[in-house]
Amino acid sequence: MPPLLEARHIRKVFSSGGGLFAEDKETVAVEDFTLTIDADKPSFTTIAGESGSGKTTIARMLLGVIPPSEGEVLYAGRSIGQLEKDEMRSFRQDVQAIFQDPFEVYNPFYKVDHILTTPIEKFGLASSKSDAREQIDAALRTVGLRPEETLGRYPHQLSGGQRQRITIARALLLKPKLIIADEPVSMVDASLRATILASLHKLYREFDISFVYITHDLTTAYQVSENIVVLYHGTVAEAGGVEQVIKDPHHPYTRELIQSIPVPDPGSAWIEEEIEEKEVDESSVAASMQGWSTCRYAPRCPHAMEKCSTRPPLFRSGAGRAAACFLYDEQEPVDEGNLTQLFSEK
Repeated sequence: MPPLLEARHIRKVFSSGGGLFAEDKETVAVEDFTLTIDADKPSFTTIAGESGSGKTTIARMLLGVIPPSEGEVLYAGRSIGQLEKDEMRSFRQDVQAIFQDPFEVYNPFYKVDHILTTPIEKFGLASSKSDAREQIDAALRTVGLRPEETLGRYPHQLSGGQRQRITIARALLLKPKLIIADEPVSMVDASLRATILASLHKLYREFDISFVYITHDLTTAYQVSENIVVLYHGTVAEAGGVEQVIKDPHHPYTRELIQSIPVPDPGSAWIEEEIEEKEVDESSVAASMQGWSTCRYAPRCPHAMEKCSTRPPLFRSGAGRAAACFLYDEQEPVDEGNLTQLFSEK
C-alpha cells in the first residue's frame, strides 16, 4: 500500500520583482524536505520553528495550495499536480486543514451551521437531513461543544476557541485520514488552548487520524506530539521523538529555542545547559542567507567551526533522532533525509 501522503525532497523558491532597473530576487523558503505519512499507521508529527522557518510553506505544499519548485508531493502514490477529478475529490476528503485564524474560514453573513452542512452536502455524507444533523451533533460533542448552544448562532456570537473547535468538528465530519493543523491555537486565549489541543489529540487517539501540527510553540508540541521536526530557515535542524528532542536537544539552535521557553519557576528550566551568547556579524548572516553552501545557523552558533562553511547533512545523533550539525559528523547521515524511517527507529 502506498503512503497516504509523501513529500519527496521538496524545495520552494519565491521570486519577487526587482523593479524596472533591478534584478528579480529569489528567496529559498524550504530546502530538501522529505516526510511520509503512512496510510495504515496514524502518527502525530510537529513541524516547529520560529517565524520565517518555512513551516507554513511546507503545510501549503502538503495541502496542494502551492506547488513545490522542486521535488513532489504524492497522494496515494500519485503526484498531487497530476490527480484526476475523482482522485482530487478523495484527496480533499482524506487530507483536511485547520488554519491559524478561526474567524477567516467563516462567512459572517451565515450562521455557523453553514460551515458544517456544506461538506456533508458536497461529499454526499448523509442520507437525510436528520442523518446530517445527527452527524453534526456527534462531531460537535466530540470536540466538547453542545449542539444546542452552538448551532443557530453567527460566528461573532462565539468565542475564538468555540470557532476553532467548530472547524475541527467540520474536519471530523469528512472522516479524514490526515489533518494538517497550522498554528491552530496561536490566536486563542491561553485558557482555551488546552481544550483545543485535547480535541486534536482525541481525534488522533480515538479516530486514528494522523496529524501534521505546525507551530512555533514547543510547549504545545510537547503536549500532543509523538515526533518533532525543528526547522531553521527552511532546512531541518533536528528531528526525533518529541520528548527526546525537547528534554535533550542536540542541535545548538534547538537548545537556544528551548532555553527561550518561559517557565513559571526561573530556577527550573527545560534544560540545564547554559547557551553561550555569541555576537552576531550581520554581514555573515546576510551572506549565509544568499545561498545554501553554508550552515545557515553558523553565524549565530557558539560551536561554529571551519567545516561549517559547507552545509551539513542530517546526521544520526541517537536512536531515532538526527541533527544537521557537524558536532555529530562521526555518525552516518540519515538515508535521503527520510524522517519517517528515522522516527520508526525509536
